[in-house]
Amino acid sequence: MPAAPSAPAKPPTTPVKRPPAAERVYTHIKKAVLDRRYEGGTLLTEGDLADAVGVSRTPVREALLRLEVEGLIKLYPKKGALVLAVSAQEIKDVVETRLLVEEFAARRAVPATPQLVARLEQLLEEQRQLAEAGDLAAVAVKDRCFHAEIVKHAGNEILSRLYDQLRDRQLRMGVAVMEAHPGRIEANVTEHGELLDAIRAGDAEGAALVVRRHVGRVRELVRGEDR
Repeated sequence: MPAAPSAPAKPPTTPVKRPPAAERVYTHIKKAVLDRRYEGGTLLTEGDLADAVGVSRTPVREALLRLEVEGLIKLYPKKGALVLAVSAQEIKDVVETRLLVEEFAARRAVPATPQLVARLEQLLEEQRQLAEAGDLAAVAVKDRCFHAEIVKHAGNEILSRLYDQLRDRQLRMGVAVMEAHPGRIEANVTEHGELLDAIRAGDAEGAALVVRRHVGRVRELVRGEDR
């Protein structure tokens, strides 16, 4: 009898490469800082970080140097790295920059394309679901995505790149506000709905007004002006 045809050889699988050790440490620390698991004033040691990520101390030093350049930590030789708290000046600078960019973008996004409206509706619904689940870090990310989508549709690439540079500070401040003021989570969702309504209705000035109130409220809450 003729021999049965042999099964075709399976192509060799390519092993998934892990990110370099320094990149893994960098990602671990940065996420923990932005999520406020490492709060401002926390002293991080190379040994503890190496153990947490499962690497040697050399990539830890490399990651810490990178994070110091980004302004998230301050290195102290032979002691470790201090997670820097959000300063009053930083809050002021971030909010002022957000207002300049986002009010302009809200006006320029009107009249909105069907694609923008659909995307904002999707992001708002995802934010609602994450808020119900109590995942503050994910809520902060989705919150920022909502605003960034409007900025992107303003059609100014330079402003979009400038806005991207605020990302880390926005996320950290967003989590801080929601931890200190849990009621703000629902309020953010409501105000995003108002912003979407104004954009959908073609009300450019109304959209800019919602942005001004919404972003200005962040400054008040982070500074402790809860009124």
